[in-house]
Amino acid sequence: MSGLLSIILPAHNEALWIGDCLEAILASDPLPEGWGLETIVVPNGCQDDTAGRSRAHGADFAARGWTLQVVELAAGGKLGALNRGDDLARGAVRVYLDADVRVSPPLLRQIAGALDTDLPRYASGTPHVAQARSLATRLYSRFWERLPFVTTDAPGFGIFAMNTAGRGRWKAWPDIISDDTFARLNFAPAERERLSAFYTWPLVEGFANLVRVRRRQNIGVREIAERFPQLEANALATRPGKRRLARLALTDPAGFLVYAAVSLAVKTPLYDDHSRWARGR
Repeated sequence: MSGLLSIILPAHNEALWIGDCLEAILASDPLPEGWGLETIVVPNGCQDDTAGRSRAHGADFAARGWTLQVVELAAGGKLGALNRGDDLARGAVRVYLDADVRVSPPLLRQIAGALDTDLPRYASGTPHVAQARSLATRLYSRFWERLPFVTTDAPGFGIFAMNTAGRGRWKAWPDIISDDTFARLNFAPAERERLSAFYTWPLVEGFANLVRVRRRQNIGVREIAERFPQLEANALATRPGKRRLARLALTDPAGFLVYAAVSLAVKTPLYDDHSRWARGR
């Protein structure tokens, strides 16, 4: 079969990241025969040159026979940007990509192959956490990367994809915090595929930012459980048991201490900025 792969890329003040993200797309392996690619960047509420730096790659996309479209929105908000990108996308496969993620060369080709079916399907790559600058984030990520949530299933943070039949399971994106969790749980475990190709995703820097973002993630998961309880049937039990956690802690005590400290701090009012959105780079 042949088709079109649409990458929807919401971006809020991502001038420092968007170039690397788009260059990684451009470095991708050729797609399966007969497939094309369009990338739709949706800068939203930006006070920097995200849009200009995105448009600067237009000729490079054209040289590969692909298209790059940059559509600016005055109002900030990831869900509004996702909805605008969906309105414009023409592809049989939709890839939802964060602006700070770098795909490896084989990933888009693998996504196109995995989702080239009439059955509802969801796919993501194998996440690699980028090397952090701060000691707290390096230790936290070293431990966190070994947890079942990261090592099993297709968690989809940073990038996830689905075909037309899968995207048809809901209309507009709801106003929620955790779009990746919502998307993943709209598919049964048997409908989700973790691909071997990796992508690089950065964790936030520093202990305080880890706490803020972890708190936001927890709130986002609870929000979906409360608003969309029917989706819980598609969740996998990925919380490590006490024995497994103890084994992991013994092999990396420093990482475990930072991970445990962040987990405890999340339950306190410390570092609470009362914001639904926390990036903390």
